[in-house]
Amino acid sequence: QVQLVESGGGLVQPGGSLRLSCAASGDLGHMYRMGWYRQAPGKQRELVAGIPSIGVTKYADSVKGRFKISKDNARNTVYLQMNSLLPEDTAVYYCYVERSEVYSWGQGTQVTVSA
Repeated sequence: QVQLVESGGGLVQPGGSLRLSCAASGDLGHMYRMGWYRQAPGKQRELVAGIPSIGVTKYADSVKGRFKISKDNARNTVYLQMNSLLPEDTAVYYCYVERSEVYSWGQGTQVTVSA
C-alpha cells in the first residue's frame, strides 16, 4: 500500500508562485510514475505533470513553460513548482503514484489564484 501526503497549496495572486510537495510512503517498488492531476469545479480531472522512474516528464500544454515537476528519490517526494500562476490554474491538485496502471492518490490540496 502507498500513502501520499500533499502540502503547499494556498491562495496566491495572478503571476505568483507556489510549490506543491507530495511525500510517498509504503511499498513503492522500483517501477512507478509520480505526478499531479488537477480538477477544477465543473471540469474533468486533467493531468498536469508526470515523471517516471526513468524517462521523460510530461506536462499539460496549458502549463508548459510555467510549471516544473521534480523528484527527490531519497525522500520519495515529488514537487510541482508553479510559476506565473493564472486564475485558470485554480483547482484541487492531486498527487498520484502509478504502478502497473494502478493509481494511488493524495488527499488533494487547493490552489486558488485570485487577485
